[in-house]
Amino acid sequence: MSGSTRLVLASASPRRLQLLQQIGIEPDALKPADLDETPHKNEQPRALALRLAEEKARAVEAMLKSDERLAGSYILSADTVVAVGRRSLPKPTLAEEAHQCLTLLSGRTHKVFTGVAVVTPQGRLRSKLVQTRVRFKRLSHDIDPYIASGEWQGKAGGYAIQGIAGSFVVNLIGSYSSVVGLPLHETANLLQGEGYPLRMKWLGGVR
Repeated sequence: MSGSTRLVLASASPRRLQLLQQIGIEPDALKPADLDETPHKNEQPRALALRLAEEKARAVEAMLKSDERLAGSYILSADTVVAVGRRSLPKPTLAEEAHQCLTLLSGRTHKVFTGVAVVTPQGRLRSKLVQTRVRFKRLSHDIDPYIASGEWQGKAGGYAIQGIAGSFVVNLIGSYSSVVGLPLHETANLLQGEGYPLRMKWLGGVR
């Protein structure tokens, strides 16, 4: 198999893997990039999501240069940022952080930005930013039980829309899969636009 038909997902996220599999792609490897995700001074949420996606892709590209099997693969990365106004919410690891996020999101509309980046076998970088608007119900009696569930850990904004928190959503305008972690329409378009044989994968023509 030629390197140009291989794809490496620059993530260890089970949800991103499941979304890729949904559109008929089984990555040849999962290679998460270990980056500092702290926003730069005055960096806007949309810029943060796109920068991190691009930096993850480039970091994994550098990592694979010495890998005979995976060098020259397509590399796909993504990063999701939940924002209230110009404020980027964290991916909390502590219950207190998650409580603060959910209190802020309660009863209001927020934006979810997901940056997607592809590095081609020729080393070109292509990226796309997707914005989705999500409105939550008031969460006065829901926050403590949700935190007890543990589902929020490491999730942008302190919630996972594909889980229990789906019951919090009053309205969503944009891409649901983007809020989960990978906008499928845009991802497919980026890959196909750079020559990745997605439709052949569906037909079983490329392994």
